Amino acid sequence: QVQLVESGGGLVQAGASLRLSCAASGRTNDILTMAWYRQAPGNEREFVATMRWIGDTTGYADSVKGRFTISRDNGKNTVFLQMNSQKPEDTAIYYCRVLRIGENIHWGQGTQVTVSS
Repeated sequence: QVQLVESGGGLVQAGASLRLSCAASGRTNDILTMAWYRQAPGNEREFVATMRWIGDTTGYADSVKGRFTISRDNGKNTVFLQMNSQKPEDTAIYYCRVLRIGENIHWGQGTQVTVSS
């Protein structure tokens, strides 16, 4: 199993920045990707950004391209989401997701991000 601990959420004004962190522990030696998703009230959970653990290839949702950056600290099995130029529509619970070999998926508990206008 993999345990995920997210942190860094909060309340900010539009235009401000936040950095989310997700630390993975447990069976981390077969991670394929780590990603961020978000879910706003009344909406389905949606993809935000992803990073392959081998090769560091990244991908982003169109709504966050150019504003959000996903990165990682190899030594600590931690992935970050740097969120700049935030908009009120970025308000959501942000979830970290790990995909391991064998289609094993693990989710974090989520961290609330609120952007006021």
